[in-house]
Amino acid sequence: MNPQPPLSPASRAAIVLIALLQGLMLYAVQEAADHGPFQAFATRLCWYTWVLSVPTAVALTLVDLRDRRLWVHAALASALVLAMAGWIGWNLGGTPDDLRQAPLLLPFSVCVAVAVFVALPWWQFRLQHGHWRATYAALFERAWQNGLTLALALGFTGLTWMLLWLWAALFDLVDIHFFRDLFREKAFIALATGMLFGFGVLIGRTQDRAIQVIRQVLFAVARGLLPLLAFIAVIFVVCLPFTGLEPLWRTRSAATVLLALVLLLIVFSNAVYQHESELPPYPAWLRRLVEASLLTLPVYAALALYAMGLRISQYGVTLERFWALLAALLVFGYAVGYALAAVHRRGRWLQRIEPVNRWMCWVVLGAAVLANTPVLDPIRISLASQMARLQATAPAIKGEDATDLRFGYGRRGAEVLKELQQDPRFRDDPRASTLIANVLSVDARQVRYGNYSDAIKDLKVLQQQLKLAKSSPAPDPDWWQALLARTVNVSSCLEMDEVCVALRRDLDGDGVDEMLLCHEPSWGGAVCRLHARDGKDWTDAGKIEFPMPSEYRGDPAYDPLLRGNLTIHPARWPQLSLGDGPRLGIEQPPVEDETP
Repeated sequence: MNPQPPLSPASRAAIVLIALLQGLMLYAVQEAADHGPFQAFATRLCWYTWVLSVPTAVALTLVDLRDRRLWVHAALASALVLAMAGWIGWNLGGTPDDLRQAPLLLPFSVCVAVAVFVALPWWQFRLQHGHWRATYAALFERAWQNGLTLALALGFTGLTWMLLWLWAALFDLVDIHFFRDLFREKAFIALATGMLFGFGVLIGRTQDRAIQVIRQVLFAVARGLLPLLAFIAVIFVVCLPFTGLEPLWRTRSAATVLLALVLLLIVFSNAVYQHESELPPYPAWLRRLVEASLLTLPVYAALALYAMGLRISQYGVTLERFWALLAALLVFGYAVGYALAAVHRRGRWLQRIEPVNRWMCWVVLGAAVLANTPVLDPIRISLASQMARLQATAPAIKGEDATDLRFGYGRRGAEVLKELQQDPRFRDDPRASTLIANVLSVDARQVRYGNYSDAIKDLKVLQQQLKLAKSSPAPDPDWWQALLARTVNVSSCLEMDEVCVALRRDLDGDGVDEMLLCHEPSWGGAVCRLHARDGKDWTDAGKIEFPMPSEYRGDPAYDPLLRGNLTIHPARWPQLSLGDGPRLGIEQPPVEDETP
């Protein structure tokens, strides 16, 4: 079945021309980024979003260039896409050097792609038939046709670029670098990629038989794997009463794994279900197994929602958790619908998934659009939750929280952080006020996530952060000043929220105490700097690294440094040197721990 009428020569040329113009427009805005209106990041975002979405939709839809409805639809889609991109650009503040744009841009990009993909079959149907009352069969055919056409276009573009790179590499072997230099030119990359993508779309739209064969192969693979996936889903639910749910909550990926299984079952079931076939794809006992797995879908989705609810109740709503929760709610809608379809025995096998898919596609489309508008504003919801959490625990605030507000929520996140700075509870606390001031003043292009160079300049803040080992005497005042002045190596201990332990001990037996300053990074182990007196001044005397499990980091019950569990082992053998060469210690075999 061909979901669309054949293309005329003019339409075929137009598809390639549209893709070529896309490449030109992307190259043009890249070159004009420092000039005129494109200096504003919001303007460039609107331009990129429109160029990548609307012309691609037109290329997948175009049949007749003279069809007025095509251009009316394109204009309406342009208005919607530009409005959404403008809203996201405004939230980013229009600054091109914001450190963490991904929490806003990545979900927006996914939403635009999902919205275009979901709406495109309806758009294509109306252009062909003149109304929106599309049948399930027509939507099914067009959705698969569009997906495989895009995959084919991307694959064709990638393979052709591999051949071009091979071309350049061959001529490089004989010292002819013209083609290598040509293929690296930005203008050539933009034009070639656009043209190749256009040819790929054209191949996908004209080679209907090839697309049908690819689709049938994918359906056959899904038909073979669905019973195995169904068996996995059923036996896991059967095992849950015996294992309990506690192991699930100990992991940080339970919701992701559970939702992945639900999505795979939904996709495979759609691929196996044939709306035009009266014959079921499996014998009766396999159909019962698949139906049983569909009945477990609400269980998986509910467990994923509960796992997310636990995280949100502990740490509040963030942008990442908002999008995860929204995705989980949409998946839960599909899960309930497919479970109901499994128990409905009238008509063809699993026929009731048709209305579920039709209704849920509109729900998905609405969620993708509204979540990028002020109507369902994830930034507003997340900031309100984080603000309430931080105010409830004031004046305690972590560097990670301040960084998220400053760089993860756009302009409104920075405004909320400034509000916290004026809150008397944070303003009057030396550590909190220092941390917030440093995060607000740091340059976005230089700061690293959760790490602020030279952040601590106040003695009280340093003493709050640096932990003393159990039973260790207090350091001398001039040692603290040496740390702040950086006259000794402080590793990362002047950076906010780093775990550092100080231990005072006479390590060389000369009657004068030395200081061991140990930094415990998040990946485990401890890097310790030895500070010793040289007359009246403190100097660096050496370095030692201790292996230590990361889960012990900063835990008073298990961290051996915090417990002061340091044992001095005098060296049996002296250091040796040859002539004026370096002094070397004798490497000794490791001593096994004989502690039972």
